[in-house]
Amino acid sequence: MAAEFVAKSLEIKGIVQGVGFRPFVYQLANKYSLKGEVANTSSGVSISIEGTRESIESFCGDLADKTPPLAYITKISVNSEPLEGFKNFSIVKSREQSFISTLISPDVSICDDCLRELFDPDDRRYQYPFINCTNCGPRYTIIDNIPYDRPNTSMKHFKMCKKCQAEYDDPEDRRFHAQPNACAKCGPHVALYDNTKREIPCRNPVDRASSFLKQGYIVAIKGLGGFHLAVDAENSDAVALLRRRKNREEKPLAIMSYDIDRIRKFAYVEPEEEVLLTSSQRPIVILKKKEPNSISEEVSPRNRYFGTMIPYTPLHYIILRHDFTALVMTSGNISEEPIAIDNEDAFERLSAIADFFLIHNRDIYLRSDDSIVKRTAGATRIVRRSRGYVPIPVFLKKKVPQILACGGGLKSTACLTKDNQAFLSQHIGDLENLATYDFFKLTINHMKRILDIDPEIIAYDLHPDYLSTRYAQKQVNIKKIQVQHHHAHVVSCMAENMLEGQVIGLSFDGTGFGTDGCIWGGEVLIAEVGAFKRAAHLSYVPMPGSESAIKEPWRMAVSYLYDAFGDKLWDLDLPVLREIDKKNLKIIVDMISKRINSPYTSSLGRLFDGIAAIIGIRNRVSFEGQAAMELEMLAGEETQATYDYEWLYEGLYKIALKPIIQGVTKDVEHGVRPSEISAKFHLTLIHLFSELCDVLRDERDINRIVLSGGVFQNSILLAGLITSLEAKGFVVFSHKKVTANDGGISLGQAMVAAAVAGK
Repeated sequence: MAAEFVAKSLEIKGIVQGVGFRPFVYQLANKYSLKGEVANTSSGVSISIEGTRESIESFCGDLADKTPPLAYITKISVNSEPLEGFKNFSIVKSREQSFISTLISPDVSICDDCLRELFDPDDRRYQYPFINCTNCGPRYTIIDNIPYDRPNTSMKHFKMCKKCQAEYDDPEDRRFHAQPNACAKCGPHVALYDNTKREIPCRNPVDRASSFLKQGYIVAIKGLGGFHLAVDAENSDAVALLRRRKNREEKPLAIMSYDIDRIRKFAYVEPEEEVLLTSSQRPIVILKKKEPNSISEEVSPRNRYFGTMIPYTPLHYIILRHDFTALVMTSGNISEEPIAIDNEDAFERLSAIADFFLIHNRDIYLRSDDSIVKRTAGATRIVRRSRGYVPIPVFLKKKVPQILACGGGLKSTACLTKDNQAFLSQHIGDLENLATYDFFKLTINHMKRILDIDPEIIAYDLHPDYLSTRYAQKQVNIKKIQVQHHHAHVVSCMAENMLEGQVIGLSFDGTGFGTDGCIWGGEVLIAEVGAFKRAAHLSYVPMPGSESAIKEPWRMAVSYLYDAFGDKLWDLDLPVLREIDKKNLKIIVDMISKRINSPYTSSLGRLFDGIAAIIGIRNRVSFEGQAAMELEMLAGEETQATYDYEWLYEGLYKIALKPIIQGVTKDVEHGVRPSEISAKFHLTLIHLFSELCDVLRDERDINRIVLSGGVFQNSILLAGLITSLEAKGFVVFSHKKVTANDGGISLGQAMVAAAVAGK
């Protein structure tokens, strides 16, 4: 008896375009002798198949279980259809639809197959800087619209030669419908210029640029998501020159090495870190330094770690092949501005920094900084979520309306939601100037277009002066919902962990506008997605000079000392009181006592700053969080000692800072090593908040703890609190998919807005 033939239609959603999914389907259909067709659509991939019931069942099983490495299926819908009598199986032209719901692949590092070809002298793409296939190469940064076909990318300007076209058209080829497919004959090319825009004639621009790097010059290199500024990481004079020209005094600089073996010369690489370094995302991985090492001390001063990555583009590999231990590869921008992506813009903005420019003629449509990750407390923590991770969504527990969340002021991201997916933008940066604000608006518009999202709600921070807030308030014909900063932090962590109901949220950072008009940042909240109550916070102290106190931690030191000692502070023997001019000290005390430009703050970030200044680590900072980071780096001594601490109940718990400040001051005056003071301070916070959570659990019957906010990038505090709270029987949730810092609050804002709108 002949086998029964049936027909099925399948709709596949997820990351299924530009990742070799259609040739995978084509080969799978031929394996099971099925007839039909496959096409890209605006919602994913559509398949029509005809064959025996058993063959179709096997096909569907393999479809879900054996996807290409870069594909990510979120949903497969299967429906029965009438037989059409297909003669074979074919890949047909993409189909436009009235709506868009397909997911777009992030930019992907060069694959092993392409890397082998890149350095094979017999391959026609030998040392071609733009080699790629369906398993690797640019995606998000070159796409202008959906579906992901060549005419909708910046590769539309390059007509494929006959050989490339043949690969592109062959379903059996690794480059079938690889949209950036090209070779030296028909594709993009590199060129070398000096900083006066004069092209340097040479047979091999990459070799010449590498030679300039060897000589100590600064070279601006156009990469995948923007320009890098590169120097030889072993050349201290070159690194120092880069810092001076870029006005980046002390913030650590990222470095890139050819492979893991070279990295092991200057840093420790644990197995989990090696997996991260070699992953398709190719993030910057924070690695512990080996001492001694050959990398310039100027790369990461007063820091135990290097931010290290391996190449993710063929161009990077070709450059690093020139026997460098490592190259500094820092963002191609002037401090506080977005990275340059356009050649002309790069010449205009970077010519005072770079000596030479290695550019190419493939346009970057959307800039994307390198992502940064770190292994802490047994998990990978994302410090900056950008290239390689965006635009993969965070999947939510349930469907939400289409919402635009605008984030905060620092480390800004935007978030757009659709169904059960939240799309966070790449890292935008600090919204403090027009260039970054323009990038913020461009990113939102680009994401709305390629994701086909038309928000019905816009969520934003309470802070009236954030540019993101002003942007939201200007929008018309859309429901506006304000979200408190620290509530957004907690809910962002709840969202990525798919939590509902009440939690105890520890929300610790430097700055966030509170509902009482004060600057919050040391908050313990009883929170659910749609609402929160403040259960405890660090006692308020004045923040003399407001924003100036962030850049000059000595101001916070004086504020904490005045709060703890009053006028007796003048009798103290502390480095900060000796090093700062007495006239300036008296001005600050006067500002505090008279409340002149001294808003109240409960910020744990500011407390870290104040402690760092009191013990003599740093009175002024050149980048946000520097004093707190150096205080963490200093802690090294094993200690079980803590400072005294207490809290008072006045409708909520107020944590008194006076005992901690007095204890630290006493240790400084008695000559206790700063490393021991730092360790005691960290342990004090761990014990204090663990005990306070115990009290709140007894009162509220809540056993789940959520940790969020930029202070939780402090590994000692994060790991210590997780260990301490879990030992007390709490279930602790922290960030793994999005950042704990302000780069994650747009997700929380969107979820709060969805809950509030649904009430």
